[in-house]
Amino acid sequence: MAQEAGGCPPEETLSLWKREQARLKARVVDRDTEAWQRDPAFSGLRRVGGVDVSFVKGDSVRACASLVVLSYPELEVLLVDGNGVLHHRGFGVACHLGVLTDLPCVGVAKKLLQVDGLENNALHKEKIRLLQTRGDSFPLLGDSGTVLGMALRSHDRSTRPLYVSVGHRMSLEAAVRLTCCCCRFRIPEPVRQADICSREHIRKSLGLPRPPTPRSLTQRPVACPRGDSGESSGEGRPPQDHSPGPRTAPRPGSQEQESKDWQEGGTGRHEDTKAAGHLVLASGH
Repeated sequence: MAQEAGGCPPEETLSLWKREQARLKARVVDRDTEAWQRDPAFSGLRRVGGVDVSFVKGDSVRACASLVVLSYPELEVLLVDGNGVLHHRGFGVACHLGVLTDLPCVGVAKKLLQVDGLENNALHKEKIRLLQTRGDSFPLLGDSGTVLGMALRSHDRSTRPLYVSVGHRMSLEAAVRLTCCCCRFRIPEPVRQADICSREHIRKSLGLPRPPTPRSLTQRPVACPRGDSGESSGEGRPPQDHSPGPRTAPRPGSQEQESKDWQEGGTGRHEDTKAAGHLVLASGH
């Protein structure tokens, strides 16, 4: 967990960061580079990583970054809680991480970043209302005429879309398909687990007590079997075990995270990924 002196960075530092963004932006690849990206069922893809950063409430200088890999041990693609080319300077955290690691990378944001004329206005909300089923999406077309990303309905029981954008070495079409396939709930499972891990690390680092897990959240989630859309476990309701497929060992998270995950359609339970975690992609989406 990183810690620095408080206060805003000096203007010289901000300018340095902006120059570095501009330099790395030239290296972003917005097309498919792997064979599995062009396969409708992503055949050949075995490992998906999720990246998330959690912050300490009321603390502007400390945060915890977390990477969860499902499955272990090698990594082939990263889903990042943040934006890619859908960004003020066209180079969000998903692009930055993708370029530096040279891994295929996807930006998956929970809220719309209002850039290039994109607004969360009445027209945008009407388009969201028209997303009826899992996998429905619409393009995010900026005033520049560039499609910066897609708004995706990732689960039948969630009306809130995800905002998917290219990070690196993957087309937008493949990024949207992969994001949807990784969603057992509204949030892609690797990102959801990374968020749980980072919040749990913050709780332990600050010595906060572990609250009791609500009885309604004690049921362990399981991975979707291949060919299942994962829609049997929805937002606002605990998932039910209908699958004999692989699963990860649970470990309770913080009460704040449990509440957040419950709202996102999860159980709030932490699934230990130190060993080989598993995520079975739903095919045909």
